[in-house]
Amino acid sequence: MELLYSPASPYSAKVRMAARYLDIGITDVRVDTSAEPATLMDNNPLGKIPVLLLDDGGSIYDSVAIMHYLDRQAGGKLYPKKHAKRTEAEVLEALCDGIMDCLLAIVYERRFRPEDRIHQPWIDKQWGKVVRALDYLNANLPKTGKKLHGGHFALAAMIGYLDLRFAGEWAEGRKKLAQWPDKFGTRFKEYSEMKAPA
Repeated sequence: MELLYSPASPYSAKVRMAARYLDIGITDVRVDTSAEPATLMDNNPLGKIPVLLLDDGGSIYDSVAIMHYLDRQAGGKLYPKKHAKRTEAEVLEALCDGIMDCLLAIVYERRFRPEDRIHQPWIDKQWGKVVRALDYLNANLPKTGKKLHGGHFALAAMIGYLDLRFAGEWAEGRKKLAQWPDKFGTRFKEYSEMKAPA
């Protein structure tokens, strides 16, 4: 299998880390979404990453669908088996993915609009969502035992992206959340090399 990805994409980082954790062999193929390469467009009409290319010629997107596919491939090792615990993991993943959606909206607003057309109220609204969610996570950190789950990888990818694009803007006053990657890194040694590059 091959994974179409970008090094800076937190959704890609989530999937790549989960696949490594599960020891599922996937070849990473770096793509430039702005160039709209045929390999990407032919396998995801949205032109978004990550996309998992299957050996039978099929493709899976987005990151949540890929995560659940990896879980099935690994015999249920990526999400807890008990319904309540699985729901907790899935909600954590959804929250972290939602934060990433807000962060990317801010980055795109700043990157792709002319400076005089940047809409600061839109940025402020997205950042307000991020602030509320980060405060919630700081007060309600997930347990991080020997077994990791999809929510953990989403949280790790989200923090990696914060450090990449919003360094110095989020950690103050959120000591528990800021220190969580150190604990995660003891459970998943490859974190430093697989998170969004600094």
